[in-house]
This record gives sequence, C-alpha cells and structure tokens, in this order.
Amino acid sequence: MDIASIIGLVLAFALMIFGMANGDFGWAALPWFLDLPSILITFGGAFGSVLASVPMQGFLAGLKSIGLIFKVPQLDSIGTIKQIIDLSNVARKEGLLALEESANALEEPFMKKGILLIVDGTDPELVRGILEAELVNTDTRHQTNIAFWKQIGAMGPAWGMIGTLIGLILMLKNLSDPDSIGPSMATALITTYYGSVLANWLSAPVAGKLTIFNDEEIQLKEIMIEGLLSIQAGENPRVIEEKLKSFLAPGVRDQLNEGGE
Repeated sequence: MDIASIIGLVLAFALMIFGMANGDFGWAALPWFLDLPSILITFGGAFGSVLASVPMQGFLAGLKSIGLIFKVPQLDSIGTIKQIIDLSNVARKEGLLALEESANALEEPFMKKGILLIVDGTDPELVRGILEAELVNTDTRHQTNIAFWKQIGAMGPAWGMIGTLIGLILMLKNLSDPDSIGPSMATALITTYYGSVLANWLSAPVAGKLTIFNDEEIQLKEIMIEGLLSIQAGENPRVIEEKLKSFLAPGVRDQLNEGGE
C-alpha cells in the first residue's frame, strides 16, 4: 500500500479542519461548513458533467482508478535490467532458442511476449512494432483515467461558482431582510469552497499520482523493448547494460553497479 497517498490526503484534510476550528468559535464553527444543497450542486454537478462527456464504462473505470493511488506498483527497473542481462548471457552462450525455457519462468507478460516473439524468429522491426503498439495502448488507457480526474478538477470549481451565483441571486432577491444577508452570503460562498476542495484535495492529487505511475510503467516497458531488441541483435551483455542504464537516474545507476558487484 502506498502510505504517501494516505498520509497526504489525511494530513491535508486534517489541516483544513484545523483551519475551520482555529477561530473564536472553535469546533462550534464546523457545522457552518456543512450545507447539503451546496454539496449536491458542486459534487453532483461536477461528476454529472463528466458523466455526460464520457461513456458510462469510462466513467466507472475513472471512478475505480482512485484505488490505484493507494497501491504500490510492482515496478523494478534495476531488477528488470539485471533480468535482461541474464537473458542476454543465455542467448549469447546457448542461442536465442534457449530463451524459450527462460520465458516460461517469467511473470511479466510484456517481457514474456517479447521473448517468445524473438524465439519464433520474428523480424526485429515487427517485434518493435508489436511491443510499441501495446505500449501506446497502455499509455492511452492510463491517460483516459488521468483525464477523468483532470476533468473533475476542472468541473469542481466551475460548479462551485455556479452554486455561488445561485446563492447570490437568491440573496439579492431577499435584500429587504438585512438580517438574512450575512448567512445567505456565507451559504453562497460554501459552494466555491466545496469546488476548491474537490479540485485541490482530491482530483489534483489523484491525477498527479496516476501520471507518475503511468510514466514509470511506460519507462520500464521501454527498457524491456530496448533490452529485448538488443538481445535479438546479438549485442554484448555489457553493451546492453550500458545502454539500459541510460534510462536510470545517476543515483539508481550506482545501485545497479553495486548489485552487479
């Protein structure tokens, strides 16, 4: 479980509650920030607008994707590079056909597919084309979920402003009662508050974390593609290692060197 997501959301929410209660009225002020019509306008309007802009299946998939930010993706660049180097050593000593046995022991389906294509004698350009096509489609699926939360983040403040305008109109229609102006103004502003919370407390963090996870997965699969094609080309394992290390940050490269030693 990705504890950073939990800590971040809980900490941000706790600080928001602290700000509400850190006044002259203390905890008694918390009920002032609860308004059911404002919640329905802001959250209902935001999610309803997004629902109208995407298919139902995409909408449900977008909602479910929030669970991904609480999971730690099993992405090990160093381990993958070491695995590719081991495979290159096998291919160099025993030939490409010997990789079929190694492929059966792999748990990563993307790499397994690439090795089986190589073992079958598929043209290198075709291997690259097949693997990159899957890579593009994977990125497209991920970007759909990311775009969903970005849309929610954009719709939240917009519908918050709509709710505020509704409240202001109702308030202006009742200016004959001066005592109602203050409470009516506060109620009108609550929808803007809800819209900001939806955008900055929920939508932006979810979209940001999903973007990071997608970038890491895409980079890992790019490493696999380059490594497998290098194996098929018969390159020296040392050359393959140096090539794949270029995908890593300098500090991570040192970890790979230590592991090799």
